[in-house]
Formats: sequence, C-alpha cells, structure tokens
Amino acid sequence: MTTYEATIGLEVHVQIKTHSKMFCGCKNEFGASPNTHTCPVCLGMPGVLPVPNEEAIKKTLLTGLMLGCKIPETSKFDRKSYFYPDMPKNYQISQYDRPLCLEGGVVLEKYAFPKETQKEAIALANKKVRLTRIHLEEDVAKSFHFETSSGIDFNRAGTPLMEIVTEADIASPEEAFAFLTTLKQILIYGGISDADMEKGQLRCDCNVSVRPQGTSQFGTKCEIKNMNSISGVRRALTYEIQRQIEVLQEGGTIRQETRRWDDPTGQTYVMRTKEQSHDYRYFPDPDLMPMQVQNDWLDRIRLEMPELPRQRQERYQKEFQVTEYDASVLAADLALAIYFEKAAADVKNPKLVANWIINDLLSALSDQKMDLSDCKVKPEFLKELVALTDAGKINSKQAKEVFLEVFASGLAPTQIVEKKGLSQVSDTGAIEVFAKKAIEANPNSVADYKAGKIAALNFLKGQVMKLSQGKANPQLAGEVLERLLKAS
Repeated sequence: MTTYEATIGLEVHVQIKTHSKMFCGCKNEFGASPNTHTCPVCLGMPGVLPVPNEEAIKKTLLTGLMLGCKIPETSKFDRKSYFYPDMPKNYQISQYDRPLCLEGGVVLEKYAFPKETQKEAIALANKKVRLTRIHLEEDVAKSFHFETSSGIDFNRAGTPLMEIVTEADIASPEEAFAFLTTLKQILIYGGISDADMEKGQLRCDCNVSVRPQGTSQFGTKCEIKNMNSISGVRRALTYEIQRQIEVLQEGGTIRQETRRWDDPTGQTYVMRTKEQSHDYRYFPDPDLMPMQVQNDWLDRIRLEMPELPRQRQERYQKEFQVTEYDASVLAADLALAIYFEKAAADVKNPKLVANWIINDLLSALSDQKMDLSDCKVKPEFLKELVALTDAGKINSKQAKEVFLEVFASGLAPTQIVEKKGLSQVSDTGAIEVFAKKAIEANPNSVADYKAGKIAALNFLKGQVMKLSQGKANPQLAGEVLERLLKAS
C-alpha cells in the first residue's frame, strides 16, 4: 500500500496592536458595543480617502526584522475584489506583488511542540520553517448569525491585519502546532499583538495536501479557513490529512477547495471551491501612493528589536543556572519571564525560585483558572519565601504551607510565619531536649542504630520533628541525635 506524506503551509492573520484602524482614525479596540467605532472610511462610503497607519507599518516591519525577513525599498497597497457582506465597499485594501517583508523564517522551539510528542522523533526542534512574505491589509467586519437573522459588527472592519505566509515546509500537525506557538511568543515579545486567539487576534488558514512519500510533486491542496486555536489547527490537520489519504487510497481525487473545521464533530466540511489569485482582480490602489522604506527609519526600528524568547531562554541558563526546560517554560510567557526576573534578582539560589514558579505557582494558577496578573503572590513574596527557607527559619514542608496561605490571602510570608508560629527551632539546647525524649522513648530504635541500622536514625529524627510539632531544624536534629547516640 502506498505511504503518503503531508505538505502544509500556513497563512497566519495577526491583528496589530495600534490605537486606531489601518486607514482611518477610528479606535482599534476589542469589546466595544457593536458598530460604535466606525466612520465613512471604514464603512466604505463613496468619495472617502484612506490614510495609512504609520504605527501598523512600523510594527509590520519590526515583525519582519524579528523573523529575519528582507525589507524591500518599495512597497504598495492593492485592491483585492472581495464580494462579501462583511466588506461593504466590495474590495479589501491589501498587498499583492510588493509586500512589506519577504522571506525570513521561524525556528521551531523544542518545547513548543505538544508536550506528549516532545521526546518523539516527530518533534524536529530547531527546524526552520521559511516564510514567503509578510503583508499588511485591513481586517473585515465580523458577522453574527442568529436563529432567524444575521448581524454585522463593523468595529473590526479596517483594523490593521498582518498576514504571515509560510512556504510549504511544515510536514505534520505537530510542526504546525510548534510553529504557531513559537510565532505567538515572538509577536507578544515584540509588542506587535496580544495574539489572543479567543479574541480573534491570531487566526490561521491551513493549506494541506498529501503525496506519495518520496515524490517531489505536490498533491492538490485544500484550505481550512479561520482556525482560532492552536490545538484546533493540530486536530483539523490530523483529520484532513487522513481524509485525503483515504480518498486517494479508494481511487478518488482531491478537489482544490476551501473547507471549514467543525470542532464538535471533529471533521472538515466543504465551504466553496478555492479561488485563485486572478479571481480577486488585484490592482494598485489609486488612492494610496507606493511606500518607500527609508534606511534611517528602518535603522530606528531595528533599535527597538526586543530580546526574543530563544535569546532570553539562553540567558536564563547562563545567568540563573536553570535547566533548558526551566528556561523554556519561564521564557515562553513574557509576563512570567518578567515575574521570574523580579523574584530571582539578587537571590542566592535562583533555581529554587524557578522550581517554586514552575511546580507550585503555575499549578496553583491552573487549579484556580487564574491569570498571573490576578495572582496575589507577588514576586517579592516568592523571594521572601526562598530567603526564609534558605536561612533555615522554616523547613520545606512549612514553606509549602506558607505558599498556599500567601496564594489565598496575599499576605507576606513573614507575616504568615509569625501569625502561625511556624518559625523553625534551630536552638541546639531546645532540640537536645526533644532528642533525649525520643531516645528514651524508643530503646529498640537505639539498639538498631547501634547495631548499624542507619534507618533507625531517621525514625528517631521523625520522633524529634513530631515532638517539636514540625518546628525543629531537621538537619540540626539529625546532628544532635547522632552525637547523643554515639556518646551513650
């Protein structure tokens, strides 16, 4: 039986974070009442003239620089004929043959792959997915369909939309997952977009085809439109690849068409046959002059290049001596990375801070379905907790108890330690009293220890901790017990 391989290319639409829309002064704001951020320009009234948004162009160029693109000297806007209710002027201002950015690529991060595949051969970390282009256009309005009617909200019409188009370099749904995860991190780091897929700020069209393994000619591709979650992209591609293989194995042919993903049924369905670029009747927009990207402007944008996730990850490994995995978790989320740096600043053991964040803080946030921005455990509180543990004032078990109390109450760790009377006993004299009581009450364990059974010492240490109500310094308790047992 013929074995098939998949070929995938993505078109990623990114809403750019700007104050106003792409060609008018209306607010670019999510969540406002329907049709409150509109004007004759974004409603497509006759006789209006568009004015390009400089901030949107600048952020598109910055994206291109972050992704290693070439920036052509000249770029222009075109009209794309677009006959849908959500675009009332019947064309969309986009870019056709002269986009703002060309080529470049995204290097897939190891821990950006789905967790259960990270140790499998399919997770090809460091693979570079090449980009074809990045162009800038205006978004369309948003349609709503009710039981007996439909409505359109034009607040979204005309907001700046960046389209990042890849080459057909992606070979599996897992690579698509890693690509989108890595790209999203970079966009957030650059302040280009919040990339919140639930708000439609990052959407994706997937072009996928299959061909007999080892052949060079691409199969007929189908496009899955308007994907709004990274895990959804993975599931949709997995289904579509298998569907195409089954059609070919049964002797059928694949039609070039646009399909939609239905998450509840886990299947793709035909929307329409696929348009070709000539169907859109592109032509240069007569209201917008070609743009010249001056070198001095590009140099100023280059100065705004942020430290990217991969660079930050490598810095964490060197500067804070954390593992590659720890660094990847901390650097994957910009807000979490900033939190970590505040908590780990001037701490003797930053690895301990990383452990608290990864093992306890993220787990507690997940359990409570909370965002980091809502968390009551401030970075300075975590720093304080680590300092209390390092100084031997509380043991690790008590530290866990204190952390949960901080998480719930927002009180500082020292306040909680004082309030609960948790300060660890490190006074040798006090511990010696507990140790003598433990020795006296457990003659059999004493005999076992003297017979060479080291485990008996741990039992006696446990008795000391019990007598001290968990407050004795465990290391000191062990040392005092050993001294008393050897002397007896």
